[in-house]
Amino acid sequence: MDIIPILQKNQEIWDLFTRKEEYNSQIYDKYDRFPYYASANRTIFEPRVSRYLLDHGYHMEYPDGKKFAVCLTHDIDVLYKTEVSKGVSALWALRKAHFAKCVHSLAEMQSKKMPWWNFSETMALEEKYGAKSSFYFKVQNPGDRDHTYDIKDCESVIGEILDKGWEVGLHGGHTAYNHPVEIKEMRQKLEKISIKSVVGYRNHFLRFRIPDTWEHLSSAGFRYDSTLGYADCIGFRNGMCHPFKPYNLTLQHEIDIVEIPLMIMDQTLDCYMRLDPGKAWEMTKQLIDTVADCHGVITLLWHNTYLIGEQREFYEKILKYCSEKNAWMTSGEEIANLVKDNS
Repeated sequence: MDIIPILQKNQEIWDLFTRKEEYNSQIYDKYDRFPYYASANRTIFEPRVSRYLLDHGYHMEYPDGKKFAVCLTHDIDVLYKTEVSKGVSALWALRKAHFAKCVHSLAEMQSKKMPWWNFSETMALEEKYGAKSSFYFKVQNPGDRDHTYDIKDCESVIGEILDKGWEVGLHGGHTAYNHPVEIKEMRQKLEKISIKSVVGYRNHFLRFRIPDTWEHLSSAGFRYDSTLGYADCIGFRNGMCHPFKPYNLTLQHEIDIVEIPLMIMDQTLDCYMRLDPGKAWEMTKQLIDTVADCHGVITLLWHNTYLIGEQREFYEKILKYCSEKNAWMTSGEEIANLVKDNS
């Protein structure tokens, strides 16, 4: 179903879908992102564009008769604790007389792979609920901003992820969103490690420029992006809770890439919105229920650093709830393939 002619019949819906207000905005945060607080759209928790499409006959179907879909994703920003942070953890535990934690922290100092080298555990958790996910890896050079690991160190675990049927995608660096050559080079470098075509993308810190980043990604050969979401608030940035092909208002054409919009990031709940666990679950559940009602796709971003302790338990609570609601929980690649098969 071609949704463009339908959306163009309603100017307000069309402007929200295309993110028209972002084309000439002069308001950006410290990471050069258009923030939710600058948006004129104050119905962030309501997928108005998707509901409009549903009212005009739009419908998505999922495998095995599933009611809706959950796109599970993980940005791999950090893999190793620095020696300083490990030492601080050990000293804190010692001062608090937490001897077991102190021993654990000292053990960490002997291994750079603890506690965030948790890919196998994460996949096992997801498999328990019949789910798969996407892992987006950074590909940076020493000296680059936020360079925290060498992608060559990840060769074996990337092989494990792919062998099990999960996805490996690219987590573009700070400046990649606005540099097409950098995007292409990073993709090629990751593909040398994965020995497989890399089709999925999300930019670091959710940095994005509409519509340029979509055009760069399409030119670089990506099949889909999943960056479109606000860092400072969960919800539906362009009113969509379904994957879609973006439209370039400047060039007046549809861009050949699928956007799987991001709705909930762990750090948004925790650091930006500063919600306690009870309120965070209440709002997360509300968005899941809303997307399920629209037979849409809700995209979650849970960093590997949030897949330990209470934050891992919160993630499992989401998996359990979505499983009970008959959701198809899968990777961005499989969502993009479904969109392609139905286009």
